[in-house]
This record gives sequence, structure tokens and C-alpha cells, in this order.
Amino acid sequence: MAKLTYAQAIRQVIAEEMRRDDKVFVMGEDVEKLGGVFGTTRDLYKEFGTDRIRNTPISESAIVGAALGAACAGMRPVAELMYWDFAFVAADQIFNQMAKTRYVFGGNAKIPMVLRSQQGTGRGNAATHSQSLESIFMHIPGLKVACPSTPAEAAGLLRTAIRDDNPVCFFEHKALYITKGEVPDDPEFMIPFGKADVKREGTDVTIVANLLYVSRALEAADELAKEGISAEVIDPRTLVPFDYDTVADSVKKTGRLVVVHEAHQNNGWGAQVVSQVGQMVFPYLDAAPVHLGAKPCPLPFNPGLEAAVIPSVKEIIDACKASLYR
Repeated sequence: MAKLTYAQAIRQVIAEEMRRDDKVFVMGEDVEKLGGVFGTTRDLYKEFGTDRIRNTPISESAIVGAALGAACAGMRPVAELMYWDFAFVAADQIFNQMAKTRYVFGGNAKIPMVLRSQQGTGRGNAATHSQSLESIFMHIPGLKVACPSTPAEAAGLLRTAIRDDNPVCFFEHKALYITKGEVPDDPEFMIPFGKADVKREGTDVTIVANLLYVSRALEAADELAKEGISAEVIDPRTLVPFDYDTVADSVKKTGRLVVVHEAHQNNGWGAQVVSQVGQMVFPYLDAAPVHLGAKPCPLPFNPGLEAAVIPSVKEIIDACKASLYR
């Protein structure tokens, strides 16, 4: 095991995969000497050169389109966008080309590409640099969606993504880059897609959360435990494919479900989980499932207002109590 930050884990896996397979390369804005906004490719150009750590123009549509073409030609690009907010500039390339090319060619065209970027609040980046957008990409058939919440998951899921023959949207959270954790020192360490992780076992209520909100759900569980309430916390790790069975098995035990994410509540991925799991375990439910997400407001610049828009730990606690005592 090695103790790495979330950002270091990502950098290490990219380097190891580039050494293992010369078809893997990185492209994006300022990924070369700057190493990306958060340093996830820092100094890699010194080992691999600027052909494989390639700076691009400031054009998200060009980045995604070129990566798609390279993947169709047999390469394994890891394309970086500075912010997931900027993906809308490349919407046609992502939603109509990247997601559908393998399907429209009857499975004959492999699309082994990873589109990775960061998102979320915590730095006062305001309305167009702080959104959580994974729910939108979950809606598009043909895209896999990964959301690591720890350094180990960032490493294991990214390696799986790079080796996958299908396009993967890899969602990172800007507030997680500095967090540290144990990462297996194994160049073959992989986490399978579609397998959730039970971060904390419990018996009274099931909390499902992703990315930054895994740690906030765990914090809420700690506070609930002080009052004798046992919360089980589940991190799905990938939204596509989604491990509904693990969540359903938990709710059969607890009888209650709370889903929380930083993405906006309206049509957020939590609504899909509540719908699907609710159908799977309806006879076991002792209370209506609860879905928490950001309020219907663009993300503010002011830190106090930003915190007011996204769910708080107290709101998670209150939702769990409401499901127990209603």
C-alpha cells in the first residue's frame, strides 16, 4: 500500500498504463508542462514526451472529436477537460458521436477512450465552474459513468476505464484532489464497474451517496450513531453500470432509503435510484424513500450562498430521522 492523494493516485495510474501500453496517451488543455489544473499529469511529459502528453487548443469539441477519432483508429486516449461544465461545448461529439459510434457500426468499432474532468463546489468557482453533471451523462446510452470518492477508487476505477473498450466518462471532484488514502501498490489493481461499496454497515437506514457526499454521508452516520441510529452508507462508485442489487439488499435490511448527491435534485441520479430500488423492495419499505440534491439554483460564487444551495450534513441527518420517526 502507498499513501497517496486522490490527484496522485490518478497521475500514478495514467503513468503506469502508459508504460504498459504505448497506445495510451493523454490530451487536453495545459496537460503538458502545467500538468492540468490540479496537477494530475504533472511532469509526465518528461518521461513520455509531448507526443503522448499532448497539449490541445482551447476547444472542447476538438478535444473530444480528436480523441474519438484516435480511439476508432486503435489508440486509447485519456482526454481531459478542465471542468465538466465545459462538456456542453462538445455535446454533439459526446452525446451523438462518442456514445453512439460503437452501436451504429454494429459493435464492429471499439471506442476505448476515457473522458475525464472535475466538477463540484468548494472553491467558490461560481455558476459555470461548479456544477455536478453526472446525472446528464447517465441518461445517454453508450456511456459508462464512474465517480470515485477515494484515492484507491480513483486508481482502481481509472485503470478499469482505460482498459475498457467502451467510452467512459470519469467524474472527479475538485474538493477530493487533496484527500489522502491507502492505494494498493499494484499495477494491476482494478475495481470492476457496476460493483458498489458498503462504506459503513448499519441496520436502521440506508444512505446512498457519491463523490464528495460519501464523506458527508459518513459524517452524518457518525452523528446519527451518537443517538443510537445505525446508518448503512453505500457508494455506488459507478452510475453506469449501477449496482442496484447491493442497494436493494441493504434496504431489505434497513427498511429505509436516503439518496443524496451534490447534483441538482430535479431529475438527479438519485431519483432513478429511488424509482428502481423502490420497485425492487417495495414490500420491505417502512417509510417513503428520500432524495436529496442541490436546490434549483445556479451555483453561487459566495461561499455561504454556495453552501446553502447544496445539501448539508444536517439535512442528511434530518432526512434519516424523518424516515425513522414519521
